[in-house]
Amino acid sequence: MAGARKVVVAALQFACSDSVSENVDTAERLVRAAHKKGANIVLIQELFEGYYFCQAQRADLFQHAKPYKEHPTILRMQKLAKELGVVIPVSFFEEANNAHYNSVAIIDADGTDLGYQEKFYFNPGDTGFKVFTTKFARIGVAICWDQWFPEAARAMALQGAEILFYPTAIGSEPQDEGLDSREHWKRVMQGHAGANLVPLVASNRIGKETIETEHGNSTITFYGNSFIAAKAGHFPWWLASMWAV
Repeated sequence: MAGARKVVVAALQFACSDSVSENVDTAERLVRAAHKKGANIVLIQELFEGYYFCQAQRADLFQHAKPYKEHPTILRMQKLAKELGVVIPVSFFEEANNAHYNSVAIIDADGTDLGYQEKFYFNPGDTGFKVFTTKFARIGVAICWDQWFPEAARAMALQGAEILFYPTAIGSEPQDEGLDSREHWKRVMQGHAGANLVPLVASNRIGKETIETEHGNSTITFYGNSFIAAKAGHFPWWLASMWAV
C-alpha cells in the first residue's frame, strides 16, 4: 500500500446460535480480542445476528429484517468501534420500505457510519460496488454471491480499494451432500487478490445450523476456513485466525 502504511486486519469466525443477543455478544468479544492483538480493521461474518435463515422460503423470517436507521446492532458496533479505534464492516438484514437487502454498514474507527452498500440477496443491490475511505485504508466490501465474480473485485480495485473484504456464509449444499465448495471458494477469492494485487479478507461462519423449511428441516454445515490472502493471492506465513466454536 502507498506510503508504507501498516494495517492489521482480522477475520472473525464463530458458530451462530438462534439468539441475536448471544451472537452480537460473541462478535463484540472477538472484536475486542482482535483489537488486543493489534487489529485495525475487523471483519465479522455475514448475517451474524442469527441462524442463516436463507435455507428456507418462509414469510415469517422477514421479521428479522430491520431498517438501517437506528439499527441496534449497528449502533452497538459504532460505540465499540469508537471505543477501540477500529474499523468494523457490519453485515445486516435490511428492511427498506417494501424491499429487503443483504447489506453492510461500514463503521469507521471514530464510530462514524460511512454509509452502506447493498448487494445481491432478496432484492438486487441498488448502490453499485463502492469503496470507502476509512482511517486506516480505502476498503471495498462485497457480500455473499458477489464473491464468485471477478468483475466485483475489479470494480472495487479500479475505484482504489487497497483491501477487499468479503463477509460470508458458505458451507454444504442441502441439495447435494457430496458437493464441497471449500477449495473452489478459496481459490476464486485468492484469484481476486492476485488479479488485482490487493490483500483480501474473508470471514465465514462455522458449525451446523438447522431450520424448518416448507419441505421439512434443512441443515447446512458451514465450513469456516476464514482467511486473509496477500496481494499476490497466497496465504502469508504469518497468518493467524481467530474463532469461537
